Amino acid sequence: MKKALPVGVENFEKLMTEKYYYVDKTLFIKELLDLKGEVNLFTRPRRFGKTLNLSMLRYFFADTRDTEKNARHKELFQNLKIMEAGEAYTAQMCKYNVVNLTLKSAKQPVFASAYNKLKNAIIEEFQNHRFVLESGKLTAEDKRKFQQVISGEAGYDDYSEALKFLCKCLFLATGEKTIILIDEYDVPLENAYFRGFYQEMVDFIRSLFESALKTNDCLQFAVITGCLRVSKESIFTGLNHLNIISILDRKYSEHFGFTEAEVRQMMSYYHVESRFTTMKEWYDGYLFGDTEVYNPWSVIKFLYDLYSDVNAFPRPYWINTSSNDIIKDLIVHADRETKMQIERLLFGENLDIQVHEEITYDDIHDEGENLWNFLLFTGYLTKESEYFKESAVFLRAKIPNTEVKTIYRDTIRNWMRAKMKKEDFRDLYRAMEDKNAEKMRDILNGQLFGTISFYDSAENFYHGFLAGVLSQSEDYIVKSNRESGNGRSDLMVKSPSLRGRSFIIEVKVSDNIDSLEEDAKKALQQIEDRDYVQELRQEGYRKIDCYGVAFYRKDCEVSVGGDSL
Repeated sequence: MKKALPVGVENFEKLMTEKYYYVDKTLFIKELLDLKGEVNLFTRPRRFGKTLNLSMLRYFFADTRDTEKNARHKELFQNLKIMEAGEAYTAQMCKYNVVNLTLKSAKQPVFASAYNKLKNAIIEEFQNHRFVLESGKLTAEDKRKFQQVISGEAGYDDYSEALKFLCKCLFLATGEKTIILIDEYDVPLENAYFRGFYQEMVDFIRSLFESALKTNDCLQFAVITGCLRVSKESIFTGLNHLNIISILDRKYSEHFGFTEAEVRQMMSYYHVESRFTTMKEWYDGYLFGDTEVYNPWSVIKFLYDLYSDVNAFPRPYWINTSSNDIIKDLIVHADRETKMQIERLLFGENLDIQVHEEITYDDIHDEGENLWNFLLFTGYLTKESEYFKESAVFLRAKIPNTEVKTIYRDTIRNWMRAKMKKEDFRDLYRAMEDKNAEKMRDILNGQLFGTISFYDSAENFYHGFLAGVLSQSEDYIVKSNRESGNGRSDLMVKSPSLRGRSFIIEVKVSDNIDSLEEDAKKALQQIEDRDYVQELRQEGYRKIDCYGVAFYRKDCEVSVGGDSL
């Protein structure tokens, strides 16, 4: 029996005791202890192992005050790399209080609801440590306040300072300092930004973090995870000891995501090595520091499919697990220059961007490069190389892999469909009915100038673009023969009435702008040579016009043929 693949398993104890396949990341513990950072913020894209790593830290460091339970937790790490690191590290096992808070559930439409989610997460963590009430070392006032927090009756200020108060109670009860683990700290902020209550959420998170992390004598160290390195000034006020470890840092670079050696080992274990090329094309491409990294969520999901069928097709698994609001925001607000930059990225080219170390959601549209930084830190772009110029760090960024490119394309297609539904294309149909090829060309060119193209799949893009434009009329039915793969004309457009008009359209993609006119005529000639009108004739249509349309980037040319009666 092969070990099961841990699809969606983020609890370290469950993963180890139920014999799931585990990619050993326990040397993360060693590096954390070696570098001795007091407050450590790790920013990585969604689904890159942050939650599992925090769960691992909790089981390694937490003193449960139960000898048998501590022994079971230590057993979880047997035969893992950290046990070979030496007694200096293994002696830290089960030694500290651990407060573990996840903020990923705070994604409600209004602040009151999101605040209640955060409040409930804090209450749950207090309940996990209610043993302190029995220690006899807390004052009556501390016990009363502790009970108020658990009951949900405490005030806003009590919850915004709750983590520091919990650390104090734990230290009084046990004499041990506390390790604070906070997962997905920026989820409430991202949600609040797009929902319209960003400042209220910033105020609460700032108070929560400032009290717990700034002057907390009961704190051993803290590990915080998220996607974005949000500005110190807005969230981490006054935390001079904050250590931000982003995807650009060489430290800790191999602990989030899978290295190529780890992916090859997994594929060998499940006997699907023959699909490595596809795995690499779709899910590799990230560069954290100097370490090449694969998307771990997508690797596991693809392996899950491959283990059942070694010929399974790859899919964009990540698109359903990561918020794509930033991509949507980018495309909706894109000006002409930004659209051209997106097209360059989709064509496989690089984009030079200046790195902004600390930004906020409010900064997204202040400068063009801020949004590119957001896309970089959230995994929609990756670093290819970096350089130093004029006292600033610059990156050459690119789309990491086929999976992420698919997310861009799907988002662009959805945006184009929504945009086209708002357009009035009656002038285009009048031009078709009048056999006015020049007017058709001008209308289509105008639409191309306002959209975003992906030229590496040019024929499918232009075919989809033209089909989308023509489908907006209520007076005509559009049939896309390309999608059925039957070797007929690209598009048939016909009136519901056999007495009405019908059109045959063939699409060509030119190699250069000078070939447009010739290629449009070739498309028209193909309609005649292959007798594409025969299908419409057999249906009973008599007024059939033929169009050849050639595209090159943002330009097109249209040729029109005579009626077939």
